[in-house]
Amino acid sequence: MADATMQYSPDTDSRGRLLTSDGTPLRRALERANRRRKLTALALVAPLLFFILTFFAFPIAQMMWRSVDNPQVVNALPRTLEVLRDWDGRDLPPEEAYAALHADMVADLQLDRRERNIGPLGIRLNYELSAARSAISRTTRNVEDFEAPYSEAFMNAHRLWGDVELWRIIKREGRPLTLSYYVAALDREYDEDGNIVKRPDNRQIYVNLFGRTLALSLAITAMTFLLGFPIAYYLSILPMRYANLLMIAVLLPFWTSLLVRTSAWIVLLQQQGVINNALVGIGLINDDGRFSLIYNQTGTIIAMTHILLPFMVLPLYSVMRTIPPSYMRAAKSLGATPSTAFRRVYFPQTLPGIGAGGVLVFIISIGYYITPALVGGQSGRMISNEIARHIQQSLNWGLAAALGSMLLVGVLVLYWLYNRLVGADSLKFG
Repeated sequence: MADATMQYSPDTDSRGRLLTSDGTPLRRALERANRRRKLTALALVAPLLFFILTFFAFPIAQMMWRSVDNPQVVNALPRTLEVLRDWDGRDLPPEEAYAALHADMVADLQLDRRERNIGPLGIRLNYELSAARSAISRTTRNVEDFEAPYSEAFMNAHRLWGDVELWRIIKREGRPLTLSYYVAALDREYDEDGNIVKRPDNRQIYVNLFGRTLALSLAITAMTFLLGFPIAYYLSILPMRYANLLMIAVLLPFWTSLLVRTSAWIVLLQQQGVINNALVGIGLINDDGRFSLIYNQTGTIIAMTHILLPFMVLPLYSVMRTIPPSYMRAAKSLGATPSTAFRRVYFPQTLPGIGAGGVLVFIISIGYYITPALVGGQSGRMISNEIARHIQQSLNWGLAAALGSMLLVGVLVLYWLYNRLVGADSLKFG
């Protein structure tokens, strides 16, 4: 009988390395298995990574690039920019600048129609100075027939060629990258000396819109909290059978089209709508004192609070459901009143759910578009509506990209402040 104290010694090679059953060094076999496991994990994650990079990271990067990309003047007027390099910008440029402009425009007209840069040049200059596009297009029709002196020929073609401001813009925007879109997004402009100054009060739009968007988003977040906290609390203390029925009512908006819900609020809130008619019917207001509840900030807050309420209720409910009822009973048994027990024992434990719901509602509402566009009117518009207008109507994609980039950076800064003051680790979604 073999000695019971004998221990098994695994096979080793001549160098003393441990071997597997097929003679491979154990260390190499482990490294191969670990590498195979990593490749398998990468293959499983690759579709999601591709989706995130293609439909999230790349569009954001492209948006931020478009907000500073400025190739139009550089591509269309290389000779003109060379002459304007030493121009002081005080008076009209010399005759050489008009001659270079003529050469650039004639050379561009000789290109294939799809490769011409004059069209994009007119659109770009028109963002900075009204009627610049008209000056470019009208001049292009007869520029091949111009003869020296070219300055006189250009001024006869359109009055803007005799405006120093147009030439200043051409020189300033004759760079591949620009901050002009961000300057405009901050309600600023360039003066005669190239300094950034405030626009007149009647032309300041975007800073006020950013402030209004922030205020409306905070108000909507507060309203969803005030309405959602009692609902979530009631859900958490009900028996599961009844809680599920009430949860269906909370989730019902998710099963209805957003346009249908918004249209329903239009019917309810208008001056001849259901709410005003009911108030007139019961005598609370007279027919001449109907409330204006739509096409203003009030309509935006009411409709968006209803739409975003589930995003506050669900995180709150998921946290409240985990709070043991024995904590409140213990506090009461130690002499605390119900209100004190709620304030000092129960409410602090719901803060992770409040933070999660608040972050969800605030981030969604700050970039919301459809509901403010339909029920917000002029005073209930948000910055997302202005971004959409520049994309769809004015076609100023550079300014839209700058506004979108500022909105993105603003949300990240607010989240960073929240993380520093409260801590992102305190968020709890379930």
